[in-house]
Amino acid sequence: MSNFSDTTPFAAPFSTVDNPRLEFVMEVRLTFPEVYTMAPLPGGGMRTAVLVQGGTFEGPLLKGRAVPGSGGDYAYWRGDDVAALDARYLLEEDDGTAIMLQNRGFLWGRKPDTMARIREWAFKGGEPVPHDEYYLRSQTTFECAAGKHDWLTKHVFIGVGERCADGNVLRYYALV
Repeated sequence: MSNFSDTTPFAAPFSTVDNPRLEFVMEVRLTFPEVYTMAPLPGGGMRTAVLVQGGTFEGPLLKGRAVPGSGGDYAYWRGDDVAALDARYLLEEDDGTAIMLQNRGFLWGRKPDTMARIREWAFKGGEPVPHDEYYLRSQTTFECAAGKHDWLTKHVFIGVGERCADGNVLRYYALV
């Protein structure tokens, strides 16, 4: 059995109870030009599915590509104008390691009309919405084989995202 402290790639100082510390892990750029919509749902709201068509990721310890067709984001757009995100797809590290990423999070507007404008932008080619007008955050987990990158399976991660014309950019941070 390996000693976790020997496998963590992060240097001290680590988080304490009264001083949590985040460390940048990577930026993921995804393209998903196709959107599928199910609306209205019988219980209210709507569901959208965007399938990952490609992308890249890079950080201090990781670099590679998003595997096209390996998954997507299946957001539930609630009646209170919050999108509950549920994404799952594969990354492939340059060394060939397959990494499954799962995001659960939220997208909501900071102004009353923001979500309508985001839907117009995302689904109908409308005008971009500035990043400071919405909240796009995730709780992220990873799965991969034991070895060089299994430190991803032993930390808590958060993602901070930004919507782009044909996808998303997400920056991931580890709580160390």
